[in-house]
Amino acid sequence: MSLERQILFWAVAVAAIFYVVYLLGSTITPFAAGIVLGYLLDPIVLKLQSLGLNRLGATLLILIAFALGVVIVLILVAPILSNQFIAFSLRLPDYAVRLQALAVEEGNALIAKYGGGWLHALGLNQQLSSAQIKSSVSNFVAQGAKWLLNALQSLVSGGAAVFSFLSLLIITPVVAFYILIDWHRMISEIDSWLPLDYRDSLRKIAREINHALAGFIRGQSIVCLFLGLWYGIGLTLIGLDFGFLIGVLGGLLSFVPYVGSLTALVLSLGVALVQGWPSLKLFFMALAVVGVGQFLEGNVLSPKLVGESVGLHPVWLMFALLAFGQLFGFLGLLIAVPMAAAIGVVARHLIALYLTSPLYRGRSKPER
Repeated sequence: MSLERQILFWAVAVAAIFYVVYLLGSTITPFAAGIVLGYLLDPIVLKLQSLGLNRLGATLLILIAFALGVVIVLILVAPILSNQFIAFSLRLPDYAVRLQALAVEEGNALIAKYGGGWLHALGLNQQLSSAQIKSSVSNFVAQGAKWLLNALQSLVSGGAAVFSFLSLLIITPVVAFYILIDWHRMISEIDSWLPLDYRDSLRKIAREINHALAGFIRGQSIVCLFLGLWYGIGLTLIGLDFGFLIGVLGGLLSFVPYVGSLTALVLSLGVALVQGWPSLKLFFMALAVVGVGQFLEGNVLSPKLVGESVGLHPVWLMFALLAFGQLFGFLGLLIAVPMAAAIGVVARHLIALYLTSPLYRGRSKPER
């Protein structure tokens, strides 16, 4: 079979797999989550094996510890987050209107003090009132908060959503258990299926994909956990309203570089400004908490845990999360990072092949 036909065959096969995933949708979500969980926990199982445990015992120990952690989070943390989310959604319009009013009031005062003459000469000295600001933004923000609240309520009350959550909670650990037990056996079996003529090249691509995934998913997961705890506990200790919710949200969104820290910074400073006004003490305390967290992430955690060799650009990662989330829902969010890493590695190899092919060089002589 020619190279063109092989490429066409594998392209059709990959497209068929994506189409099947699209058709099944949420049905395979717990299975995909189990595979991802097994992949993440496999290095810990190997570490326990090196300490003398067999693979079955190490797998059971890891999964029991993981299940206990999930139960503790659901019992202690989830109710706090849900209550704060509902309360924050209801107060979001007031926060937005107050911030707009503060900006206009202080801005008008500064303009009148330092630039009133120039604006009067240009005929731009008409000031906006707080009432005008409130009428212009309150409806828009109220609709956004209402949408968030309705989305949460439908998520909690929907029968299909509850069933999907329960299946995720029950099936995922079972799938992860079997994945961890048979991980290396499955890898060996898949390796035996690779085309003989291109086995070495495909193994190289697989190693690069695994390096990217290991460097990003495992490292960034630890970074997200640390930042969620740092922001949540820190903002709560300084007395910021909804500080725990803002911190956890910032930690979760830190899976996409810069997005989580920016979210935590904007929300915490906005709430601190409204809550503490006219004093700026709370504002600068929130700025210090987020700033120190960002410093630790950029200079200590990410260089040590994630490294520079991951090869996942933040913009590409953001696009992958949005695109796969739109196509496959929650399942898409689970497979977005692995697929982004795989597509990135394959794209680099295809570009390298293209640059050495007659299609690119034509009749030109190779560059020296």
